[in-house]
Amino acid sequence: MEDVTDTKDNCPSLEALRQGPPTVSIDTAAEYLGVSRGFAYKMVKTGHLPVIKLSGTRMRVPASKLLRLLEGEDAPAEGGVA
Repeated sequence: MEDVTDTKDNCPSLEALRQGPPTVSIDTAAEYLGVSRGFAYKMVKTGHLPVIKLSGTRMRVPASKLLRLLEGEDAPAEGGVA
């Protein structure tokens, strides 16, 4: 999992998300959202967390979509998979 914590209060840093890679793992997205890994996967299944499907069962969360979700700008995507 990528290091996304702000050492000051041990919370994920939005600046790290803005400056980081274009996609993040579901585990990292869960950390930003303050939910469990299992709940993050439920969010994907219900369309509340958009993902990009890669080969096999691999999925990544677009950092830009996660930022919009965290900032309250994005409504849930239909199906959750791009």
